[in-house]
Amino acid sequence: MRVVERCGASVRFGLALGLVSAVFALPAAAAPSVGAAQQATASTDKAAEPANVTDWLKRMHEASRKRSYVGTFVVSSAGVMSSARIWHVCKGDQQVERVETLTGPPRSVYRHNNQVHTFMPDSKVMLSERRESLGMFPDLLKFAGSGIASFYTAKAVGHERVAGIQTDVVELRPKDNLRFAYRIWAEEKSGLVLKLQTLNAEGQVLEQAAFSELQLDVPLKMDKLLQMMGKTDGYRVEKIKLRKTTADAEGWVLKTPVAGFNSVSCYQRPATSREVGGRSDPMQWTFSDGLASVSLFLEPYDKQLHQQASSLSIGATQTITHRVNAYWVTAMGEVPLATLQLFVSGLERKR
Repeated sequence: MRVVERCGASVRFGLALGLVSAVFALPAAAAPSVGAAQQATASTDKAAEPANVTDWLKRMHEASRKRSYVGTFVVSSAGVMSSARIWHVCKGDQQVERVETLTGPPRSVYRHNNQVHTFMPDSKVMLSERRESLGMFPDLLKFAGSGIASFYTAKAVGHERVAGIQTDVVELRPKDNLRFAYRIWAEEKSGLVLKLQTLNAEGQVLEQAAFSELQLDVPLKMDKLLQMMGKTDGYRVEKIKLRKTTADAEGWVLKTPVAGFNSVSCYQRPATSREVGGRSDPMQWTFSDGLASVSLFLEPYDKQLHQQASSLSIGATQTITHRVNAYWVTAMGEVPLATLQLFVSGLERKR
């Protein structure tokens, strides 16, 4: 498997986990009407509601850093459903998470802060990787200093139960056509995100991610999860060492910035032993507006591997492949296709 393909698969599932990822096609449902009793409660709690989109997201982000839970997470995208079992434990500034896929090839992902171990039983391979600013579920605030309020508005639209838990329903609407809208169900007490829908400009649901079952504040033992994370007997360990760099240092520039999207990271991603050997390492340049992210994968063009330019939509995730001089570009993100095209057309090789 080529590096970009592997990254793409992890990006799609990661968006789902990160936005509820993602890493999730259902008709959009109207917000339920609030009964008299609920209206009274809503008016009582009105003063406690966050004032703007940034406050809403900060509250959701902080909830994910303070709550321990166990639950089953279901993603629906492009008519395909996938699910995973998640164990999440917090202790001070330490966070550990275990994710076991329940559909598709068996896979176990352990995260201890920024350290990630992915166990693949079929091939008996464990991939070890450090990811800067990974953040734990759900990492809605991609980076500090985001001007997210300049590009989205937040509106409380009702109250619903998800997995038996009462939630506030919030809609985040873009102020332009460069990004998607989101409908979020967050636990009333803490703001922990339990369900998320990604919506297009017509209000149709592109992806949905939600807990179908959830137990909050479960007394999980962090030490036990860490022991499981370190148990590699019978597995071939492959350490993925990302080399931090800059697009400028690698000879690339985005000559026309895309409004709201800032560069947040740039790495050279080495190929593993299971991938095509002897190839130059692809560069991954990532942008974010604070909610949505776009990754540009740049690698030397190879006529044996890279065919004609193409575009692909899977739920909210769009992908464009394109040749730029002697390089092959793969642009991927949970944004409208037109937004990706702006990134691709604005990319320029300096040398």
